[in-house]
Amino acid sequence: QVQLVESGGGLVQPGGSLRLSCVASGFLFSLNAMRWYRQARGKERELVVEVLRSGHTTDYSDSVKGRFTISRDNAKNTVYLQMNNLKPEDTAVYYCNTRAGTINYWGQGTQVTVSS
Repeated sequence: QVQLVESGGGLVQPGGSLRLSCVASGFLFSLNAMRWYRQARGKERELVVEVLRSGHTTDYSDSVKGRFTISRDNAKNTVYLQMNNLKPEDTAVYYCNTRAGTINYWGQGTQVTVSS
């Protein structure tokens, strides 16, 4: 079955960096678009960015544009999210996502906390 396993979250000071990873299995990774979402406490889950199977990305959320970069390694079935110049408002649980038709698949999420 489809499995998405995120890692790389943690506590970081403002201005710091983290790289999130999502290892996928159970489907043909190279044929699927992959997404990173995030959900802050008390807020709705929001799309951060999507990478298509071609490697092209859709527009980043305005709040992360210029600071976050998504990439994928099809040989490793892994999608990454490089996050630089982190801000307290980036604090959230970050989720990896893919879709098969109308079915959404989610990882368990990884917590990112930006605080001094």
